[in-house]
Amino acid sequence: MATTADETRQFAAERTAENEHAEARTSHRLALWNMWIGFGAFALALPMGLYQIAVRSGLFPAIQSDSVYAAAVSTHGVLMAYVLSTFFIMGFGYHTAYHTLKQKPWSPAFAWTGFWIATIGTLLAASALLTDRASVMYTFYPPEMADASFYIGVALFVIGSWFWCVDMIVEMLRWKKANPGRAVPLIMFGTTINAMLWLWTSLGATFEVVFQLIPVSLGWIDTIDPGLSRTLFSWTLHAIVYFWLIPAYLVMYSILPKEAGGKLFSDEMARIAFVMLFIFSVPIGFHHLYMDPQQAAGWKLLHMFGTFMVAVPTFITGFTVIASLELSGRLRGGKGLFGWIGKLKWGNPVVLAGILALLMLTFGGFGGVINASYAMNAAIHNTGWVPAHFHLIYGGTTVIMYFAAAYWLWPKITKRKLWSTPLANIQLWMWFVGMWIVTAPWHVIGLMGQPRRTSDQPYDSAIAASWVPYEVVMILGAAILVLSGFLFIANLVMTHRNHQDEPNPTPVYATAVHQPLAVPKLLNSLGFWSVAMAAYMLISYGYPILQFFFLGTPGSMEWGY
Repeated sequence: MATTADETRQFAAERTAENEHAEARTSHRLALWNMWIGFGAFALALPMGLYQIAVRSGLFPAIQSDSVYAAAVSTHGVLMAYVLSTFFIMGFGYHTAYHTLKQKPWSPAFAWTGFWIATIGTLLAASALLTDRASVMYTFYPPEMADASFYIGVALFVIGSWFWCVDMIVEMLRWKKANPGRAVPLIMFGTTINAMLWLWTSLGATFEVVFQLIPVSLGWIDTIDPGLSRTLFSWTLHAIVYFWLIPAYLVMYSILPKEAGGKLFSDEMARIAFVMLFIFSVPIGFHHLYMDPQQAAGWKLLHMFGTFMVAVPTFITGFTVIASLELSGRLRGGKGLFGWIGKLKWGNPVVLAGILALLMLTFGGFGGVINASYAMNAAIHNTGWVPAHFHLIYGGTTVIMYFAAAYWLWPKITKRKLWSTPLANIQLWMWFVGMWIVTAPWHVIGLMGQPRRTSDQPYDSAIAASWVPYEVVMILGAAILVLSGFLFIANLVMTHRNHQDEPNPTPVYATAVHQPLAVPKLLNSLGFWSVAMAAYMLISYGYPILQFFFLGTPGSMEWGY
């Protein structure tokens, strides 16, 4: 029997729907697998933080162990700073690319290859960390050395993440080719900028690992230059903060206004913030080397000014997001100067997390100005102030927005309703309160001179005793954080088991008050910014790295544990 035209069209439509379902399933699987690796690392690392604070207090001699403490500090740092952030960002990116560009994924095989390379690298590094063969902190500065398996794992982890970077760039370029002149969706533009940032700035740590640390740990060379290692690592060290932070900003710009019942105040301002974070993420690493003698004062001063510049996109973000929230509150009936605040959707996890994140970002950002200041840094260098600051910025502002993103994503990926929205809100409040209870006294004892990283405090007994009350408070805060983190994991697990269907499984992103149909080329393309990044990296790190080869550095350290 001949096939009618209607039957042909129906068959084509069914095939299209079937293909789209398969494509969505692939993107969702990539997103879930990546994010669950990240959140699994988060769950493993959480109790290690509580353990460290308990040991440092000196109140629990039964659990005192230098080797266990060193392994816990290193594992906690690596799993939280690298594994949680990178795998979450990759999963978030795969979901974003599919649902904003609405095109067939470029190469699922390529994406899965990167995922497995990064996962194998993570397992290699984690095995060394958990067996006390890599107690070198998350910065792994030489001359402290780890087992070769740790460095090989780190290299594989980073290389695997580069597959994701390439994927995001290719997806955006394919979309631009198919949609000439149109504005790339804001959340995808920011995701791709972040992928480019990581590609460029992770080169420093990768060069250090591949050309210095792996050869030394395998016995291929006998000495290592710590000054060169620290310089290469600084190329990555602070840029990674913005790699962490940009996805948090993406949630604030592209998801929060819609969840709050309003619109984004300005699409263009968000794009400006992203390109500024991209460019100014490079000339800032030397503020971690202010006390190092290998770099000249002029280069450190240049990086100090670069560090101050990143405050500009942060202020832009704060203004734009708060303006978007105010718009939402006023649309919901808010009156007067501050009446809109009470009208916000405080019961929505994304809105709540965004407000709490901005509060932590405000105070954490001001603390960062102290770290960045050439003179004032001397007062807090290697004290408890430093980890207090980055816990407030990363563990506070950034991670709480990862929670918010997960609460928004899980129902859309699983097609099942979030198991408990009230529990999600309680968990977010607990994380906020716990983070403040940990970091506020931590800042104080840092100013009082307590050193970071060490497991005990063999100093003047009266000085060490003055720190104890603050550490007791920190133990309480850490316990709240651990409980909050496990509540988060439980809510996601139970969402998978929930039998209630999600009523709104299709992602809908925020649009601007004046949504642009087209934006300036510089805010919608990658080429110029890639060239600018290359030039800025050459200016900021060219001579500081090459000097080690031209001038030589006496006293290179022999390898050893």
